[in-house]
Amino acid sequence: MANPNSHGLIKKMFAKKGLFFPIVGVLTLMTFIYMSFGDDFSVSNVFKQQNYSFVKVIGHQLMLDENPFYINGWNSYWLMDHAVEESSRARVKEMLEYGSKMGLTVCRTWAFNDAAYHALQLSPGHFDEQTFQALDYVIAEARQNGVRLIFSLVNNLQAYGGKTQYVKWAWQEGLGISSSNDSFFYDPTIQTYFKNYVKAVLTRKNTITGIEYRNDPIILAWELINEPRCASDPSGDTLQEWIKEMSEYIKTIDEKHLVTIGLEGFYDSKSSKAAVNPSKFTTALGTDFIRNNDIPTIDFASFHMYPDKWVEDNLDEKLEFVKKWMSSHIEDAEKQLKKPVILSEFGLSSHSKDFEPSHRDKLIKLVYDITYKSAKRNKAGAGSFIWQFVVKGMEKYNDDFGVIPWEMQSTYNVIVEQSCRLARLRGPSELKGSLRDACLRSQQ
Repeated sequence: MANPNSHGLIKKMFAKKGLFFPIVGVLTLMTFIYMSFGDDFSVSNVFKQQNYSFVKVIGHQLMLDENPFYINGWNSYWLMDHAVEESSRARVKEMLEYGSKMGLTVCRTWAFNDAAYHALQLSPGHFDEQTFQALDYVIAEARQNGVRLIFSLVNNLQAYGGKTQYVKWAWQEGLGISSSNDSFFYDPTIQTYFKNYVKAVLTRKNTITGIEYRNDPIILAWELINEPRCASDPSGDTLQEWIKEMSEYIKTIDEKHLVTIGLEGFYDSKSSKAAVNPSKFTTALGTDFIRNNDIPTIDFASFHMYPDKWVEDNLDEKLEFVKKWMSSHIEDAEKQLKKPVILSEFGLSSHSKDFEPSHRDKLIKLVYDITYKSAKRNKAGAGSFIWQFVVKGMEKYNDDFGVIPWEMQSTYNVIVEQSCRLARLRGPSELKGSLRDACLRSQQ
């Protein structure tokens, strides 16, 4: 029990220096906080007090707080992986801080790692808590920096496990009905594996913020799968059914977040748009941009674009392809799908013939101009995401598309200018803090 004279003693100690009332004020505030939160008085409550609204879809536009929401975004698929170890976690913080300073609004990254190094899912339904806490950290840092996240839930490719690992698991347990990687889309056992995984992620309670993922608006959307293909069924029926089932399943758990697919954006051979594809090969991959996205539980469309990988021509011809590819998908989203659309991956390889950094700047500027033109006219084009941004010390994880934008002044200027003009479309109040300073510098 406290000494009954202690309060008077403290008052005498501080009254001469005028410190008594400030101290009382602080103690009163702490008492109020404790009475409000009780045993829940922790760092998590600080995060809960940060006010973020969920991004929604109204018509063919993304909306935030009753205003259009335009995305200048980027890809850093590696965030969770680098958040696992204390020695590399600083890279995550650095990337999100720089992204915020450049006015970038959304980062697309992986929320999966199946049976690989730093695996999140060790085996079906079994998770590594350290890696899950790494994902918690990514979300918490994104919240601190005001950067929203698009989380992809599985890979069509073998990197980080992907659908190949799911098929291996089912086969090893004697439950798989086929060794084909495409059985991921139709094997009942594998579908159960994936649904259990999705449920575990969506209902995860963040150990840092105290918020379940499905209730956290800093997550903009769930992406079903990165670059799905099902070439074993070029009719597209198998993939279409999978998209429908999995998007509906997510909505039964989480009605607040948006859902997208993760398509490359190819049209199938029966589509009137098949001629827009970069090659005939891409019409037989079991995907179709319009059909796949024309599902009520898919909230917005997305597509990818790699002109130097898809078009073997000179730079000018590649840029012409960019114009046609982007215009076609924005038009489809607006007139047929009546949904927003984002270009969720685009880039230019440094290994391309006759590559120069200025070529990448030209590509980025063209993509940004088309995106801005759509946004300014209140059309369906909602934003674009560069593939990819990295930080120093990531040579082993980098690919030939990787950029450290703040070390390349011309590229940095192009990116910041896009952030500035998209922010201005939302209103003068959007130009604040570090973005305002960056925009002022870009005008000098």
